[in-house]
Amino acid sequence: MWGDEFVQWCNREPMTLATDPTACLARARRSLDGLSVGDAFGESFMKRLGDIAARRLSPHPMWRWTDDTAMALAIVDELAARGDVDEDALAERFATRYGLEQWRGYGGTAHEILSAVVAGTPWKLAAGAPFGGTGSKGNGSAMRAAPLGAYFAHDLDAAIAAARRSARPTHLHPEGAAGAIAVAVAAATVARMAVGLAPRDGRALLTTTIEHTPAGVTREGLIRAAALSLDTDPVVAGARLGNGALVLCEDTVPYCLWAAARHLDDYEAALWTTLTGLGDVDTTCAIVGGILAAGDAVIPPIWLARREPLPA
Repeated sequence: MWGDEFVQWCNREPMTLATDPTACLARARRSLDGLSVGDAFGESFMKRLGDIAARRLSPHPMWRWTDDTAMALAIVDELAARGDVDEDALAERFATRYGLEQWRGYGGTAHEILSAVVAGTPWKLAAGAPFGGTGSKGNGSAMRAAPLGAYFAHDLDAAIAAARRSARPTHLHPEGAAGAIAVAVAAATVARMAVGLAPRDGRALLTTTIEHTPAGVTREGLIRAAALSLDTDPVVAGARLGNGALVLCEDTVPYCLWAAARHLDDYEAALWTTLTGLGDVDTTCAIVGGILAAGDAVIPPIWLARREPLPA
């Protein structure tokens, strides 16, 4: 038997998503807000893990965002400039932001790649050098991809292609691309759910993402996430799926998609669930926040007010 919600969705009035650049960019910026608030929220707990169980917010009046947001800003700038992603232009945007604010929390591999690009090394050479020439499969490609899915929510093929291109300037490994694609597809699906183009169902979110994620260990992790009950304790889920502690797409994206699927309509609950799994909490919260804000999940106003302002 199908659930009542699925039956209602099948009988719905046809809906559409706006495709004009202004509307697409508005969706991307809404996702960016969710991503950056999640990033800053998670970062505020990096040295206060003991406060997570008590759900005690940082007393600091401003929560700083990290490289997760800095790189997502570069992507949204690229979308605003050309309505798509050009690899060469995006690599330059990443390097420029890195050069201005190297203290934002970039990982070691990102430092190597972006400092080389700033020094004049072609990005393809710099991005291809890590890990014995295989390229990076770190979670940095995934942490910044949600606004792409929001922008191209009307066209999943375009979202996938843009996500793949967005990964390449820093993540040439196939799993780096897979992580970016999975997050972009998830954000696009949530945006489609918000207007009735897809059933509002956590399992459907996972299934759709699996269908469009390239074969590999990240996709295998998503399959495990889909098999895991959404009622599972987040600590257990993080232990089984990976909570980002290894800073790899395969170790990060499945747990984030599971947390987003668990709380499709509740941004705040989703972020607390994500945080409870520990691990790379600024990045996992950025990914989940960006996905849910691509739809109609509401960011708590006090959290938005305490996030460090984004540049104009």
